[in-house]
Amino acid sequence: MIQGKEGSAGRITQITAYGILFSISFSHMLNDMIQSLIPSIYPLLKESFSLNFAQIGLIQLTFQLTASILQPFVGAYTDKRPMPFSLAIGMCFTLGGLIFVSFANSYYLILASVALIGAGSSVFHPESSKIAYMASGGKRGLAQSIFQVGGNAGTAIGPLLAALIIVRYGRTHAVYFAILAFLAIAILIHVGKWAKKQNGLLKSQKEKKIQSVYHPHLSKKKIHLSVGILLILIFSKYFYLSSLSSYYTFFLIEKFDVSIKNSQLFLFAFLLAAAIGTYLGGPLGDRYGRKYVIWFSILGVTPFTLLLPYANLFWTAVLSVIIGLILSSAFPAILVYAQELMPGKIGMISGLFFGFAFGMGGLGSALLGLLADATDIYFVYHVCAFLPLIGLVTWALPNLKKEYSSA
Repeated sequence: MIQGKEGSAGRITQITAYGILFSISFSHMLNDMIQSLIPSIYPLLKESFSLNFAQIGLIQLTFQLTASILQPFVGAYTDKRPMPFSLAIGMCFTLGGLIFVSFANSYYLILASVALIGAGSSVFHPESSKIAYMASGGKRGLAQSIFQVGGNAGTAIGPLLAALIIVRYGRTHAVYFAILAFLAIAILIHVGKWAKKQNGLLKSQKEKKIQSVYHPHLSKKKIHLSVGILLILIFSKYFYLSSLSSYYTFFLIEKFDVSIKNSQLFLFAFLLAAAIGTYLGGPLGDRYGRKYVIWFSILGVTPFTLLLPYANLFWTAVLSVIIGLILSSAFPAILVYAQELMPGKIGMISGLFFGFAFGMGGLGSALLGLLADATDIYFVYHVCAFLPLIGLVTWALPNLKKEYSSA
């Protein structure tokens, strides 16, 4: 957040830094656009290296574990010792992984390449989410949505570009996306300079006091229990999303005999809807309460997930768009709710939730790949249809009350 001059009553003026928010969102788009190339080229990798679904799942697991395990530790470390220029360094890891994955000539080199891209993600997300929080000016849901929608937009655009370029001309053409990485590095250096100045302001005793009295009515046990419930909701959301992000193209190809190129277009429609849902989730949480958005997002998607396995091609496309729109609105609300539960540990909480989300997506991809090999891809979607029912645990979350003090 940007602090202005103190007023006559001793209050601190907060201004939303939209320039920084859009810069970090655009960088998030570029970062996730590069990362989304990995699942987009799975059909090419499957054909080139004669892979089964379990091996495809292991690629996704390797990427998402390296993109998740380090995140809470990076976030906890930067809470104590802010490192705003680590964003540009993380993007350098992503750049290296992208170059290697373009020319890898063995399955093990593919695993190493996606691990490097995942490591870049572990560095990028906690600090960038914290900078979005700093730049929010109190509009935390909106700020998190602006930040998140960049990532979702990149995830949606990536498969489309993959269909137009990589699927058409070959895997080696993925190296041209390195231009995006260089652009992101330049932007993140600028963002890092801004964040470095803000970190000095956030050390003031007045700011610390504002944060420390945020939830005096909640015990530590209740706060930790609530964080655990939010992680359960993340498990439900990302286990289901992994069935679509990793295996949706295979489902469409096997059930409806669509081409690889057309399957990428269906995937783009789903991911675009997810980006829109992500943007809506934050402002709606600011206005109506994050708990209500979480309720609607997780449980509200259940009728559509139950119908999806039985739909024809047209209704499969429609239902996938609805699912992406509703289910993706949960993450900004969940993350900001968790940040507000523990406002003094923004980096650690951001790293924990981004990391756990990535980890659950990777674990889901691996386990669902094994399930698909043991049964078939259709059975996977029948099982996953019931995952949103886990959203019933939302009832146990407390209603947060904002109790700021400027004394």
